[in-house]
Amino acid sequence: MDTPELYRPLTPEELGTRLSAVPVIAGRVGSDPSRWTVKEVGDGNLNLVFIVEGPQGAVVVKQALPYVRLVGDSWPLPLYRAYYENHALVRQAERDPGSVPEIYHFDKVQALIVMEYLSPHKILRRKLIDGEMVEGLGGFLGRFCARTAFRGSELSMKSADKKKDVGLFSGNVEIPAITEALVFTDPYYDAKMNHHTPDLDPVVAELRGNPKLKARAQRMFMKFASNTETMLHGDLHSGSIMSTETESKIIDPEFVQYGPMGFDIGMLVANFLMAYFSQPAHRDAAGLEPYQEWILTIIDEVFASFETEFRTLWENERTGMLYPAALFEDQGQPSGGICEDLLADIRTDALGFCGIEMHRRTLSLAHNADFEDIEDTQVRSRLEARNLAMGAELILRAGEFGSTASLLDLARQFNAKDIL
Repeated sequence: MDTPELYRPLTPEELGTRLSAVPVIAGRVGSDPSRWTVKEVGDGNLNLVFIVEGPQGAVVVKQALPYVRLVGDSWPLPLYRAYYENHALVRQAERDPGSVPEIYHFDKVQALIVMEYLSPHKILRRKLIDGEMVEGLGGFLGRFCARTAFRGSELSMKSADKKKDVGLFSGNVEIPAITEALVFTDPYYDAKMNHHTPDLDPVVAELRGNPKLKARAQRMFMKFASNTETMLHGDLHSGSIMSTETESKIIDPEFVQYGPMGFDIGMLVANFLMAYFSQPAHRDAAGLEPYQEWILTIIDEVFASFETEFRTLWENERTGMLYPAALFEDQGQPSGGICEDLLADIRTDALGFCGIEMHRRTLSLAHNADFEDIEDTQVRSRLEARNLAMGAELILRAGEFGSTASLLDLARQFNAKDIL
């Protein structure tokens, strides 16, 4: 009787032999693993990532680790997250074709996904730090958020299919629990793994001393924890997007769960705002304002394309149990205004989530390179303080920004302020 295969973290030396037995991989890379080159390139918080190259092409291999790589084995994590990431990528590919890497192979036992190698793509966060532009970026991201939000909900899906999916992804417990702690709770008290730039102490004390702010953040947490409107990417930020000058792809949906429609777009916009506030440390004076304004145009395009695509889907793909035509159009009652009301609610939620993400990336465990790469802590803290202050404003006043123009004006105001 064969011994059941056990999981083990793979090394570059053994990966080739293992994958060469998979026909679809051999067909893409080459049948002789001795002619492959394998290198480990993962720099994220959770996983091993390998690039496998051969005479016929290349693939990317992502393997989950049984712990948080950023922390070590003192923080264990279940391997099943790769199973949910694979399911998420399959659904995203169906709901917005071409938006995510193609999946070639999934190995459940080894928690391993083999997928399309994106080249010459570069992580978007690094492109923003380096001052590079991406054509069509805002439109692509807004359409992705709209299509996955709408088509993953009962506005479009059959209720039985959606409920089945909610049941499936509800098993992804430990990964969303990271979001629940690191995003919604830890920034607002002295949690064990928190860290922040020391000069921010007075700003942090003010945030944590504001019960109205914390109550609002907890109200958004309640929405996140109890609302299953649609399937979320769950961790959509500039580090989970890869781009060339003209094309982008979404990666890493292992934080997938069902939740509020405004969550993904809110997290995304927060990361563009943090890129915006960090720019004075990355650009010279001549290039600073034009590049910052370009980032703001991306935010504008994200919201505009999200709303335009959502309206189109409302008109053409509203086939689920919610807002059926039988209640409106079939009775001669247009539903366009109802769609606008729903979009306004999504925007309000998105801006609340946006403000919370701006806080967690500065105060909680997992920061981002936009600020962390700034070696001068006095400069860093001054820019981070602007980010924290605008985040608080968004949490407390999320419903007051009915236009993207007012949001962007607020960003410009805080960019000119000396909080510290």
